[in-house]
Amino acid sequence: DGYRNTNQVSDDYRYQDGNYDAPNDSYYRGGDEPAHEEDAQSDVTEGHDEDDEVYEGEYQGIPHPDDIKEKQKKRAPAMDDEYRDRADLMAERMEDEEQLAHQYENIIEECGHGRFQWTLFFVLGLALMADGVEVFVVGFVLPSAEKDMCLTSSNKGMLGLIVYLGMMVGAVLLGGLADKLGRKQCLIISLAINAAFAFLSSFVQGYGFFLFCRLISGLGIGGTLPIVFAYFSEFLSREKRGEHLSWLCMFWMIGGIFASAMAWSIIPHYGWGFSMGTKYHFHSWRVFVLVCSLPCIASLVALKFMPESPRFLLEIGKHDEAWMILKQVHDTNMRAKGEPERVFTVSYIKTPKQVDEFIEIQSSTGTWYQRWLVRITTTLKQVWDNVLYCLTAQYRMNTLMLAVVWFTMALSYYGLIVWFPDMIRYLQDEAYESRVKIFDEEEVSHFTFNFTLENQIHRNGEYRNDKFIGMKFKEVKFEDSLFEDCYFEDVTSTETFFENCTIISTVFYNTDLYEHKFINCRLINTTFMEEKEGCHIDFEEDNDFLIYLVSFLGSLSVLPGNIISALLMDKIGRIKMIGGSMLISAVCCFFLFFGNSESAMIGWQCLFCGASIAAWNALDVITVELYPTDKRATAFGILNGLCKFGAILGNSIFSSFVGITKVVPILLASSALVGGGLLALRLPETREQVLM
Repeated sequence: DGYRNTNQVSDDYRYQDGNYDAPNDSYYRGGDEPAHEEDAQSDVTEGHDEDDEVYEGEYQGIPHPDDIKEKQKKRAPAMDDEYRDRADLMAERMEDEEQLAHQYENIIEECGHGRFQWTLFFVLGLALMADGVEVFVVGFVLPSAEKDMCLTSSNKGMLGLIVYLGMMVGAVLLGGLADKLGRKQCLIISLAINAAFAFLSSFVQGYGFFLFCRLISGLGIGGTLPIVFAYFSEFLSREKRGEHLSWLCMFWMIGGIFASAMAWSIIPHYGWGFSMGTKYHFHSWRVFVLVCSLPCIASLVALKFMPESPRFLLEIGKHDEAWMILKQVHDTNMRAKGEPERVFTVSYIKTPKQVDEFIEIQSSTGTWYQRWLVRITTTLKQVWDNVLYCLTAQYRMNTLMLAVVWFTMALSYYGLIVWFPDMIRYLQDEAYESRVKIFDEEEVSHFTFNFTLENQIHRNGEYRNDKFIGMKFKEVKFEDSLFEDCYFEDVTSTETFFENCTIISTVFYNTDLYEHKFINCRLINTTFMEEKEGCHIDFEEDNDFLIYLVSFLGSLSVLPGNIISALLMDKIGRIKMIGGSMLISAVCCFFLFFGNSESAMIGWQCLFCGASIAAWNALDVITVELYPTDKRATAFGILNGLCKFGAILGNSIFSSFVGITKVVPILLASSALVGGGLLALRLPETREQVLM
């Protein structure tokens, strides 16, 4: 004791004038080496490590076992990562990810399910609603847009498919980027692209530019579905995940209802627009396109106030940011429950070993576009690596089976969704043609026609010194008739033709009776003056109202299926939900053979949509749960892109058989559903699985 006291005093004076004066006794082991300045640090700071800093003023807790392991690793001589085998690094990362998955599940359970999750639920729901709206927009505006922009049948077909093409590319690209840049950032990019080009498409006049805007708009909205489900699932505990992801799917239904209601209430109102001269027209269908961008804009604004996914941040090694967000979730939910005094007890969260890291390019290296080119190509390469990873041995079988299930579901569902309205319209046309009025060998002279002629056939008639002023021809055909000394002024026509007629000394002034409407006719001393330019919209189409109603009822019919799937998702499991729903939907397809009337077709459509929605919901849930966090949005994007490809094929194949036969579409849809449903039963069940 006496020595230690003496030695303690001598320690205060032994470093003087740059020389170290060591005591000459057997307790000293330092040798005669000169001292370093660090040796003079206080014993208070001994063992301090800046990497172990925690937030000032926050709960620090007791040392975590992982903290001790990390310190031991730092003290022990270790080989640098750059000299280690990549397989070893990946094995270490996978071990870390497994530990993180179970720890993160416990943290989410401690944070609880409350106000924060419900707020995020409605914000992401608006994004999902925008996706649902986008699917219906083009179908609703086509009847008006084809007349406003003079579209041919091929133009209409391309406009109907271009949105799905954009969504297919957007799902793969933006889904992959979400695993590298973050859920929130990529979702903002996705919604911003959709909102900007959807808004722009409502103002453009030309068909080509409108087509381009809808393509890019579809590309933007295509990324929302993979990102939304990956984003929301990472704030949910295992017990809540299946149910609340299913509730989230209801917003897709709400989007369809919103689009149908807006189309019904806006498009038929011709006065809801304006014109600038004779070249620029902003008709009511353009107002409808503008209104349909509102859910996307609302979600974009609300998303600015939501945090990034903490699970994603932990994957890329941003421990502190993730901890702060999880504490925010915990405190928000506890305050809402009336327990603000509860403390967030987590002090340390396991972060996986970082293998692939960006190397920041110095501003002095190359030009700005070269630096950006390197960043973009590096990011795209990482996305491509993620795509290939989904096909590695560990995930190949699950990916292929899910791909088949997604494709067969999309082929039958989207094919029939287009086929139903086309069949109803075909039945309407048949009924309309059955009411046609036929006039044979009529003779009219010195008469003024100033009213509408509709659904009529005039054969072998003679019209002399007649005037056709300020009138409309709708589905009117003149065959083998004579027009002599007649006068046509301010006439508009729809599906009106003159076949094998003789027209003598007749004047056509300000009409849309163009040359192609005169088939094998003899025109003698006939004059065409100031023909109408462009195409003209007829807002009195009764068929359109029924199409809006059909889409509205089809969207509304999925409500019972949504509720049932949400309540039973965590009870019966994802696999049984997919298989059962697809098999029941296949049975519904067979009853379409008995749909020979409009009401029967509407009824079977509602039944089919209600039965199939449970399979869609379960597919969304199981796709999220089968893949790890750093591959989740990529895998979802690939499968959703394949789904949109199935939608394109379904639309093209099923619509080509309208009016020809019902057998092929019904057998194709039902067989695809049966095959996909049986294959789905071989997928692994994931309801008891933590998010990796």
